[in-house]
Amino acid sequence: MSARSKARKRALDILYQSDVRGDEFAVTLAAEAKRAAAEPAREASWLYAREIVDGVIDARDEIDEQIVTHARDWKLERMPAVDRAILRIGVWELLYNDEVPAAVAIDEAVELAKEFSTDDSGSFVHGVLARIARAG
Repeated sequence: MSARSKARKRALDILYQSDVRGDEFAVTLAAEAKRAAAEPAREASWLYAREIVDGVIDARDEIDEQIVTHARDWKLERMPAVDRAILRIGVWELLYNDEVPAAVAIDEAVELAKEFSTDDSGSFVHGVLARIARAG
């Protein structure tokens, strides 16, 4: 598994934990930063995970607006928390990270949804992100 794939999982964990606990993303990110400092072997995945979460924090309103606009009749708060977190990662990569091709961002998000969410989440995530990619 690539360092970026591992980083996406770490970012998912941070965003999901924050959402479920009702904490600010920055609070959970700071706690994870302390843990990461003690794990130098995982530094490569930590750096990109932090970049993702910082990006989501900085552009959260725009990212959430994109999700709601392209989710077709789904309100953000009705989505499973894990799907919200995956979509936020995918939208950030699509709109704010030119180093990641759109197809890779979508495929990685779909794989996360298949691994960590419901049977229908992979196709839901794919649909939302594909519409955002086409619109962008």
